[in-house]
Amino acid sequence: MVIGVIGGSGLYEMEGLTGVREVTLHTPFGEPSDAYITGSLGGIEMVFLPRHGRGHRFLPTEVNYRANIYGMKKLGVDRIISVSAVGSMKEEIEPGHIVIPDQFYDLTKHRKSTFFGDGVVAHVGFADPICHDLFETLAGAGKKAGATVHKGGTYICMEGPQFSTRAESRIYRKWGVDVIGMTNATEAKLAREAEICYATLALSTDYDCWHETEEDVTVEAVIAVLMKNVETAKKIIKEAVTMMPAKIGCRCSEALKNAIMTKAELIPEKTKKDMDLIIGKYIKA
Repeated sequence: MVIGVIGGSGLYEMEGLTGVREVTLHTPFGEPSDAYITGSLGGIEMVFLPRHGRGHRFLPTEVNYRANIYGMKKLGVDRIISVSAVGSMKEEIEPGHIVIPDQFYDLTKHRKSTFFGDGVVAHVGFADPICHDLFETLAGAGKKAGATVHKGGTYICMEGPQFSTRAESRIYRKWGVDVIGMTNATEAKLAREAEICYATLALSTDYDCWHETEEDVTVEAVIAVLMKNVETAKKIIKEAVTMMPAKIGCRCSEALKNAIMTKAELIPEKTKKDMDLIIGKYIKA
C-alpha cells in the first residue's frame, strides 16, 4: 500500500514523516508540477506532490494533471487523497469546514483529462467518480480528527482562474451543488483511468460570492482560512493512514478491464510504449 497526497505546499512537511527524499520524474506526458516527496508515516509509504508547484506557479488549467497522476502511478501509489481549497455553495458548509464530496460536475473546457488518444481509445465507468472505500475512510478520519465534516455532496469544477461571477454562483446554487473548485474533477478522471483509488478532502475557505451577508471571495481571505485548514488536513491524513486497510474491496484497480476499445494490433508502437504503465496489464507493448 502506497498513499499519495496531492495538495498545496506544506503538506509534505507533515510531522512524523520519516525517510524523506525528493524524487524527480519525467513522463511521456511531460513534467509533473514538481518533485515528489516520498517518506513513511507510521510505517506506511507516502508520496506528496504540490499540485500547483512549490510557490504556486501553475494556474489550474496549466497544471499537468496527466504527468502528475502518471508519476503517482510510477511510484506505486494505489490510493490518492486530494486536498483542495473550495468555495462553499451552501449556508451550512461554513468556512473552515471539511467536505468529502462523492460526485463531480465538470465545467472545464481547456485541459487534457484523459491518457487516451494517439491511436488508443478507452471509455472507463465514471458514474461514481470517488472510491467509496477511501471516501468512508476519510470521512471517519475527519471525525476522529475533530473536524466538522460534511459527508457526500457535489463538487463543481470550473475552469478558473477567475472566481465566479455573482450570476454564475447563483446558478450553481440552483443546481444544488455543494462546493466549487478548479482542479479535482480532472484529477479524478485520470486517477480512474490509471486504476488508482481517489477521494477528495475539500477544505471550505469561503462562500464564493453568492452570500449577501459575507464579503466577496478574495485571495487574502482564502489563504487566511486555508492556512488554518492545512493543519486540520494534516490531522485527518494521519488518522486516515492509521485506519487504512491493507486491502480494500473496491474495483478501482480494474477500471480499465473491458474499457479499452482499440484492438491491440492497431495501437501504434509508440503509444503502446508510452501507455505501458497504464494499459500494460491488458495490452502488451
